[in-house]
Amino acid sequence: MTGTGPGTETGTGTETEAWRRVAPEGRRFLRGRKSVLARLAAWSLLESAHTFLGGYAVARALDDGFLTGRTATGLAWLAAAAAGALLGGFALRGVFAGLADLVEPLRDGLVRRAVRQALDRAVGDPVRAPDAGAVSRLTQQTEMARDSFAGLVLTVRSFVFTAVGAFAGMAALAPVLLLIVLPPLLLGVAVFLATLRPMAAVQRSSLDTDEALADRLGELGEGLRDVVACGGQAAAQDRVGSLIAAQERLARRLARWAALRTLALGTAGRLPVVALLAAAPWLLTHGVTAGTLAGGLTYVVQALLPALNSLMTALGSAGTRLLVVLERFCAPLHPIPAVAPTKAQQATGPASAAAAELRGVTFAYGRGAAPVLDALDLVVRPGEHLAVVGPSGIGKSTLTALLAGMLAPDAGTVLVAGAAARRSPDASGPDPRRTLLPQQAYVFTGTVRENLTHLSPSPDPGDARPDDPRSADARVRHAVSALGLDGLVERLGGLDAEVRPGLLSRGESQQLALAAAYLSPAPLLLLDEATCHLDPRTEERAERALAARPGTLVVVAHRVSSAARADRVLVLDGTRAVCGTHAELPARSPLYRDLVGKWNETTDG
Repeated sequence: MTGTGPGTETGTGTETEAWRRVAPEGRRFLRGRKSVLARLAAWSLLESAHTFLGGYAVARALDDGFLTGRTATGLAWLAAAAAGALLGGFALRGVFAGLADLVEPLRDGLVRRAVRQALDRAVGDPVRAPDAGAVSRLTQQTEMARDSFAGLVLTVRSFVFTAVGAFAGMAALAPVLLLIVLPPLLLGVAVFLATLRPMAAVQRSSLDTDEALADRLGELGEGLRDVVACGGQAAAQDRVGSLIAAQERLARRLARWAALRTLALGTAGRLPVVALLAAAPWLLTHGVTAGTLAGGLTYVVQALLPALNSLMTALGSAGTRLLVVLERFCAPLHPIPAVAPTKAQQATGPASAAAAELRGVTFAYGRGAAPVLDALDLVVRPGEHLAVVGPSGIGKSTLTALLAGMLAPDAGTVLVAGAAARRSPDASGPDPRRTLLPQQAYVFTGTVRENLTHLSPSPDPGDARPDDPRSADARVRHAVSALGLDGLVERLGGLDAEVRPGLLSRGESQQLALAAAYLSPAPLLLLDEATCHLDPRTEERAERALAARPGTLVVVAHRVSSAARADRVLVLDGTRAVCGTHAELPARSPLYRDLVGKWNETTDG
């Protein structure tokens, strides 16, 4: 593969940098699962007893049994070795149970991270083309990481504890055996390790090309009709064909490295056997018995060499593949172009007392499109209840998206709590300044309590008394009562009952989402028609409860009654924005006067 992209780097510096990115994440993951690792080590140590008995029993069966004419003793030692094999099989069952507890959380975490990366990219830059490579990360690469990690843990663990059992057995039989076996064994490992970094570089290039191919095929699929209409099939085929050819070349390079590794294993991996056989005459003349020599050969041939082969194969394929794949999940997100702060923002900075503020904000969906918002100025005061009204498509949801930091203005400044609404690209986690509830309520499979508290921070350890009004349980029950959800929670089976989103009506989903927003500590709540599926009475109770909680409430209203309850109303009519109270706006805004007139006619009727 040619070029200067990241997939063409083959230097050791690239692999070192990849390791530096992956290692801290890996250490955090393993530190959080010390109990699982301890159980895995305990089962593995039990399994190593099988390795110890395998060679030791052979030596004793020969020296104390068959070579001295005591057949029964020899058979007894072989029976002990067979019992050790059964013990190893029993321990292996526990090993796989512990392995599942270690591997499945890794896959789940990678899936969550892949989704979060894709969503962050999409939210950070909505105009940008979809990240087609995210599909590869979410499906192929997460499964690749899972399988590679499982194979690596299994083989490393097997080699370590097999070596412990074999070395302990050789030391118990004759320590001189270790002096003969260890040097060629270490030589074989060193020869193998020399191939790791080059092979990892090829693996990296292969994954880069795979993602580039997915992106290019996605772009081609979207414009396939235009390509055919313009007669550009050959050019499009060349663009895809070059990547396919690159994948083919990389596959050949991987095959060559695999062949070299196999040769190293076949040569260096057998040196311990050759060394032990070559030293046999000297060993026999210096007090080493035939049974001890046979036991040493058993350790090498039946235990160490198979474990070493498995280890080298796993490190060579699964290990390098795992490092390359995990680097993709640990890599920082692509920087999102941030809107430069205006002079007014630089001058005011975080000292602004407004809960939210828009200064000369203009926004349009695409170049050349008519602005949805044009030079809009707005100040939302702390603790204020603001309603936003206007025809469909006029820019109400765009306004809430700007305040939520999901969109960046084409011109002007958007501030929340005195700071830029749009956070820096390296910011992670939810923004504690605001909570946005869209029209489509977010309800997930889990308990009622979990659905109500997922926007709330975990309670302090000392805040666990149920009768304490500050306790988490008391706050949840207060929210349920304030929003009138007692009947709904009771129908669902209580706070600890399981919620099945598909069985909820859209209104019930919105009620649960509103209660979660009520419990959120965010000082700014943004409701983008989040009550549209509620009846007027339920909507009124919810809005009054949310307005009464500490903080500021901005509601995109779909009923004039909702606007009438607000402290102020912002009217968007496509030509200008007018902000004022419900009482004064009919005289200032023809659109609002019409809305109020129709509402009065409906209520009078």
